[in-house]
Parts: sequence; structure tokens; C-alpha cells
Amino acid sequence: MFLIAGLGNPGAKYQANRHNIGFMAADEIASRWRFGPERAKFQSVIREGEVDTANGPVKVLLMKPQTYMNESGRAVGEAARFYKIKPQDVIVFHDEIDLAPGRFRMKAGGGAAGQNGIRSIISQIGADFRRGRMGVGHPGEKELVMPHVLGDFHKAEQPWLQALLQACADALPFALGGDDERYQGEVLRLAPAPKFSPRQAARGEG
Repeated sequence: MFLIAGLGNPGAKYQANRHNIGFMAADEIASRWRFGPERAKFQSVIREGEVDTANGPVKVLLMKPQTYMNESGRAVGEAARFYKIKPQDVIVFHDEIDLAPGRFRMKAGGGAAGQNGIRSIISQIGADFRRGRMGVGHPGEKELVMPHVLGDFHKAEQPWLQALLQACADALPFALGGDDERYQGEVLRLAPAPKFSPRQAARGEG
């Protein structure tokens, strides 16, 4: 079994925030593949389902922690321990300010790079889990980072956002088959990132 966690903050006021792109990815995966209804467990909203891969269907626990971003590890750790899921079989989708809007990187292991949800998960299950880093751009100044990630996506950002979410869901069998490099390449092929700088995107230009 794989555990896929999308990170975000619970509640309607955060729903369209850049910080909630992980929740959006989880919702897109649930609608693309065979998943049951949402229910509450592991301090999360979870769905159980299957994704077809080249080696046959793979069981997946899909979760959106309801602990707020900074405590995401409590939920992910609880589920991983319950099902005895190895960190290598945990994939976490989250916003990444150090990537330009629409860019995507798969990464296994490493530090948190300032992402508090990732830091929380590392504290619970170690660093060896895999991260789907979804670029939302950097506002250019450190003091603007929090309002940037807690701000909603602009209307002009919707085309690349929807393309990225769909690509992450459509290409998922490669990640579940263990080929993160192929997965990253397929996501970028299906959803080429727009040609603008992160700072332009943060100001809603372009």
C-alpha cells in the first residue's frame, strides 16, 4: 500500500490558497482514479482506492491532514504507523516557493527547505519519503512569503494550475511504479510550465 498526502490548511477560507495546492492535487487524484468516499480518520480526510500501474492495480490511502500545515506530520505519521507503510512508499504533494509557477520536481529525502509541513513529517517518519514539489513562485521579498502562500491563486494562474493538477494525477502510475524520474518528466510533458518569472507571477503580471 502507498500513502499519498496532499498538504494544506483545513477550512473554506484557505481553500483556494497557494498553500493548499497539495489538497487540490489529492482531490484531482481522487477524481481521476478509483477512490471511495471521503471519511475522517488519522486526523485527516481520507479516501481509499486503487491506481492502475504497469504492474497492475496498486492500493492507495489518500489523505488531506486536517491538523493545519505545520502539524501535518502528526496525521501522516499516525497513518503510516497504522498500516506499517515504509517512508519510501509515502508521497507528499506540497507547494514550493523555490520553483517557478507550474514547475514540478519529484524529490526523495533531504531537508525541509523551510516548508513547515515537510519539516513536521520528517519529525514523525524520517526524511526518506518522496515529495511532489509543486511550484507556486516566490514573491521576491522574504516578508511577502506568508501573504503570498496564504493568498488565492490569481485568475490568470488557473490554466497552468489546472494543467499541473491533471498531469500529477494522470501520470501517477509512474510514481507508484517507482520511477520518479519518469513521473517528473511526464508531468512536465503534460503540463509545460508557463514562461514567466516567479516574481512576475506573484504580482499577477504576464
